[in-house]
This record gives sequence, C-alpha cells and structure tokens, in this order.
Amino acid sequence: MADLDAVVTDSHALLFHAAGGRGLGLKAAAVFRAAEERSALVYVPMAVMWEVTLLARAGKVNLRRTARGFFDDLFTNPAYQPFDLTREQVVAADELRFNRDPFDALIVAAAQELALPLLTRDAEIQAAGVVKVIW
Repeated sequence: MADLDAVVTDSHALLFHAAGGRGLGLKAAAVFRAAEERSALVYVPMAVMWEVTLLARAGKVNLRRTARGFFDDLFTNPAYQPFDLTREQVVAADELRFNRDPFDALIVAAAQELALPLLTRDAEIQAAGVVKVIW
C-alpha cells in the first residue's frame, strides 16, 4: 500500500495505469494500486482529461471506448476525483516557465493548488522542483 493519502496524476501516468501499469515507476504503481483498493485518492486535473481526449482523437492512444466512456468508467471508483480548472491554476500556469507545454503547466498548477505530489516521470517537471514528484 502507498503511504500517501492523495496525489495528482499527470496524463501519461494515468494512461500507463489504464493500460495495465506497464511503464509506471514502482512508487507510482503502488499509488495506483492503493487507489484501486480505495485507500488513496488520485486527483485528475481537467487539463489531464483534455490532453487525454486530444491524444485519443489524434489516434495517439487507444482508450478502447470514447473519452467520455473512459472517464465515466474511471470515476465510478471514488478514489479517482476530477479536479476542476480554476482561475488561480491558469494564472499560476502562466507564471511557470519550466517548459513550453501548456498541459504540463496546468497540471503542475493543479498539484500546487491542492498542495499534493504529482505522479509523473516528466524530467522537466522533476528538474523544476516546483512540486513534489513521485514515480
């Protein structure tokens, strides 16, 4: 079991988990296992939902159903919670300059707003040191 109560997920971490966990780091996999057992919360920022939807539409990921169906299924487990985009996240994301990816900035801003670690293997996010990273 993970020793965390709650985390925020990055898009790729969620997709790796949905695909069976291959590619996840050991700690990230433990957090997702805990969520599946309903002993940890995983917040899913709106930016993650939008990025996953765009990746599916572009054919870069196969959700095996519509994006709506994918997220409807995910959120049947109360351990997965959608996290709405706020004005504060948009402003904070604009101030982050660790890379040029607007999704990364919004996802990091969500983790900052919640004051929670982020499940990501993204080296630029890790190097920025603006949130605690778990992988």
